[in-house]
Amino acid sequence: MRSLAQWLADYGESHQHPINQKIHQVAVPGIFLSVVGLVWSIPSINLLGTTVNWVWVAAMPIWVFYFRLSLSVFIMMLGFTLACISLIWSLDLMQLPVFLISLTGFASLWLLQFIGHKIEGKRPSFLDDLVYLLIGPIWVFRKK
Repeated sequence: MRSLAQWLADYGESHQHPINQKIHQVAVPGIFLSVVGLVWSIPSINLLGTTVNWVWVAAMPIWVFYFRLSLSVFIMMLGFTLACISLIWSLDLMQLPVFLISLTGFASLWLLQFIGHKIEGKRPSFLDDLVYLLIGPIWVFRKK
């Protein structure tokens, strides 16, 4: 497995243009939030008499990946993920259309990302390796 420094350096190569960086600072956390909302929208499962939302099932291997990169990354992304889940849960409690809000955010923010990469003149990193979808938030939060 590549080190955190290698992942971040490789990701950073296709994110040099200041406009692309600014777009990513908004779009990457927003996309993460919208994915949480989309997964939240999948009907829950009944597991050993307990109702479990798929967001918890999906989060576990992602948290393991972050933990294997570094403890500080794990804590940062655990906090961010829990904040996203809390926000989505709040939207759900207010009976707002979580799926529609998340889908709209996902589509519009990805469009922004592709515009950023057009300006950059380089293709998105995730086209080479899907793991970069998990590296993007780390890069954005460490960039600030």
